Order: sequence, then C-alpha cells, then structure tokens
Amino acid sequence: MLPIASSRRRHLLAACLWLGLAGAAQAERVIRIVVPFGPGATQDTVARTFSNELGQALGATVVVDNRAGAGGTLGTAQVAKAAPDGNTLVLAAASHHLASHLYAKLPYDPLKDFVGVSFLGRTGYVVGVPASSGITSIADLIAKAKAQPGVLNYASAGNGSASHLATASLAARAGIQLQHIPFKSTGDATTELLAGRVQVVTGATIGMIAFRNDPRVRLLAYSGTARSRFLPELPTVAESGLPGYAFDSWLGLLAPAGTPAAEVERLNAAVRKVLADPVVQERLARVGVEAGTLPAADFQALLRADDVAAGALVKAAGVRID
Repeated sequence: MLPIASSRRRHLLAACLWLGLAGAAQAERVIRIVVPFGPGATQDTVARTFSNELGQALGATVVVDNRAGAGGTLGTAQVAKAAPDGNTLVLAAASHHLASHLYAKLPYDPLKDFVGVSFLGRTGYVVGVPASSGITSIADLIAKAKAQPGVLNYASAGNGSASHLATASLAARAGIQLQHIPFKSTGDATTELLAGRVQVVTGATIGMIAFRNDPRVRLLAYSGTARSRFLPELPTVAESGLPGYAFDSWLGLLAPAGTPAAEVERLNAAVRKVLADPVVQERLARVGVEAGTLPAADFQALLRADDVAAGALVKAAGVRID
C-alpha cells in the first residue's frame, strides 16, 4: 500500500495534468469559414483547398461551414452578425456585391458590415449546354434563343449568384430572353444540365472544368477577356459570337465590420503564407482559380471598386429581386 502522502501527491499531479489538458482544449481556437452556398459550389471547393494549411499557420482548427440559401445572402447575413473577433469569416465572391444591387431588401450592407481580410484569386466562368442540344457556339445559342423567345432556360447557383448574373448579363447584351431557374449550388445546376432538364449553365471554371470530356455536355465558351489557361481550347464568349462580353469573379475572405485591424493583418499574413505554398497553388489551379494575394488595405480598395462595377452590371442586365 502506498503512503498517504505519496497517494495524495499522485492525485494532485493527475488533477494538475487534467486541468492542463482541459485548459489547452479550451484555448484551442476554432475559426469558421462560412460558405454561403452548398457543397460543390465555387466557394466551397476553394475553402477546402487551403483550410487545413490555414489552421496550421494560425495554430487553430479551421472549419468550413456551408450555409446555403437565398442566393448566398443567408450565410453572409449570419457572418455580418457574428462577433468581430476574427473567428467567423465568409468566403465571398463577386456575388457579394451583386446582392446589394439585386435585392430590394437585404439584411446587411456588403460594404459597411464587412472588412476585407484576404484576396484569394480570380476565376472565370464557362457557358455549357447539353451535348444533345445541337448548339455548338455562343452564336448558335443566340440564334436559337431569338428564334424561340423565352423558351430556353438556364440554371444557376441561386438568385443573385454570380452564375445567375453571368448568364443574365449575357442574355441582356445579346438581346435574348432566357428563363432563369435558380438552385442552391453550381453542383445542383450542373446536375440538371447533365440530365438535359435545363438548356444552359454558366458556371465557374472551378465547377465546369470537370465536364471537359463529358459526352453529355458541350462547353461553349469562357467568360473572360482572354482564353483561360485551364481550358485553352475554349474560345471566349466574345470570340464565339458576343463581342464585348466579359465576366469574372474575385474570391476572398471577409470578416464582420469592427474586427480589430491587428487581427485582420494577422489573418491576412497567414493566408498569404499559405497561398505561397506551391502545393496549395497547384490545388487551386486544378479547379481553375488564378491564385493571388493582396495586402488587406488593397483588398479593401478592390471591394469598394467592385461594388461600383456590380451596380453597373446589374443595371445593364436589368435584373431585380423583390
């Protein structure tokens, strides 16, 4: 039998060890990246390419949290109301600013309620149609839509999403009528395209590149001002029948307004470190993202400029959601 004093010492050491482990567990930081679209959407795929590395850089656990609904505004609104402590971020894209010009009522202000944490890169969009449609170019699509006004439909990742505006602005510029069918993610929209239940999807390269060799789909054109290095065989929309058309999207992390500048800088530095990793760059390249970084102040300036551009795009497309 152990002496009483020795036994007490063992219990005391055990208690101290337990308290130390409990304290460490409580101190472990959890950072939530909210993706305001469903699994398979552009932001979802991007978030999962670097979340583990970001957690390691910050000494935290980074969790990707899908909060789909209302064209991305549901999850975004939740982040706007979150504590400004750097623990809740949203992975946003061009649709972030489109929303304020699209929706008559929005539960947050895309500029005033957020601060830019880190630019991540850009992605373009690809126009796809069912292979069975017989449409082989943007010029073909425009001709068919003009011959059957309002008959052709297109799917998107939801009202107000970038995939919505990419096609709506194309239709407006071409002077054609297409019926919009909103879904919760690009993945849902492309599923409908594969089944032949919708006639057009303009999805981010990140989602459409997987169908490059799929016999059920024909990729018509790329939305950028120049051909994509990821799909160099595709002409641009401008080359394929609609001169002057261009559409792409930035990707970035935003935090609630009021997040301390020091915390924003710390997060920005961690993201820039992660994106400098060739392994992460290759992952992003495989899904069609031109990775890039900016200082936090420069990203904030980009957000202000993009808000102005988004307003002009929505006005030109003639889209409004009550």
